[in-house]
This record gives sequence, C-alpha cells and structure tokens, in this order.
Amino acid sequence: MTDDHHPVAPSRPRVRMARGSAPWLVPACAIAGAAVLAGRGSRLRKTLAVPAVGLAAGMAWFFRDPDRGPASGRVISSADGVVQSIDPQPDGRIRVAVFMNPLNVHVNRAPLAGVVTGVEHRPGGFRPAFDKDSERNERVIWTFDTEIGEVTVIQIAGAMVRRIVPYREVGQKVEQGERIGLIRFGSRVDVYLPAGITPAVEVGQKVRAGETRLDSD
Repeated sequence: MTDDHHPVAPSRPRVRMARGSAPWLVPACAIAGAAVLAGRGSRLRKTLAVPAVGLAAGMAWFFRDPDRGPASGRVISSADGVVQSIDPQPDGRIRVAVFMNPLNVHVNRAPLAGVVTGVEHRPGGFRPAFDKDSERNERVIWTFDTEIGEVTVIQIAGAMVRRIVPYREVGQKVEQGERIGLIRFGSRVDVYLPAGITPAVEVGQKVRAGETRLDSD
C-alpha cells in the first residue's frame, strides 16, 4: 500500500548494454582492468592506465541501450540523432534520414507496430554517413507490414562501421518502439513514410528513437 504522505519516487529508466556490443566492449574492459591492476603501486603505470580506462568508458557510453517510451503518434523515429534530409520519392513516399554521431545511442527501433516482411543485407562501402556517396554503403533494409501500409527502414553503415547487427527476423511481430538492431559507430537511418503521410519533423531537428514523432496529424 502506498503511503499518501510519502509517495513513491518514479524509478529511473534502466540502461543496459546493447546486444551485439560484446566483441568491442569486453576486450576494452578487460584491457582497462589489466591496466588498473598493473598500475598498483606505481604513479607512472597508473598514468599509463588512464587511456585504457577512458577507452572502456567511451565504449560503455557508445553501446548504452536505455529504455525509451512510451511514444505517441503513428510513426516514431527509429534512431537518435539529427534529421539530415527529408526527400520526396518518385513513388510518393517521403524519406526521413537521421544522422547519428558517435555520441548518440546506436540501437534502432521499430517506427510502428507490424510484422517484419523483409530483412535484406546489402554489402557496400563505408563512406561517411553524411556523404552523398554513402548511398552505396553497407546497409540492412527492413520492411514492415503495418496498419498504414508498407514501411521501410534502412540502417546505413558509416565510415567507422563494419557491422550492422539485426535483432529481428522475417515473420516476427514487433511493437512500436521495439528494438530491431544495432549499428556499430557513426551511421545513418532512413525511414520511408508511406504516400499520404506528412512529416512532422524538419531538417536539423534532434530526434530520439522510440519517442520522437515523425508524422503529423
């Protein structure tokens, strides 16, 4: 029973490490731990351990995976970052491209509830995600069957990326805001709004995966 005179404080959002981060995070933490142990009793060795500890802390920050939501709106952002472009397509859809820098959360989320009907990996280059040549970069193309029609989400690798890690498979149901995959290091995510859906965001706007609404009423 809740004491009316002492209301329970809301719990803080839980932050976990992203699935697929272990190949980078575990070695960094192991090196940092070894450096700290080796630095005992020596000021010089302690100083030399600082870069290793900093690297591990940076990896932990990059691969953080905080809880998000609840969201409101038919279509929400799949990525944290800044809206890089909003481009009408020949078929009537509108592409909303979000650029993620290394400080953003890199776990991507489903823009709305539906069924995964396609997960296509296309190999390619690793140009900076803000470069026009990034259209030929490594990518994973997601297709969702939703209540507003087919929705496409594309995870695009950036200059430092060598792996996109999908969390879902064809045939699986997803809820709005549910985690669908991870891109390691700087990258971009495109959401294609179906024809007739008007964007509610603008170029340069900051967005958050699982929370920021992309479509207008």
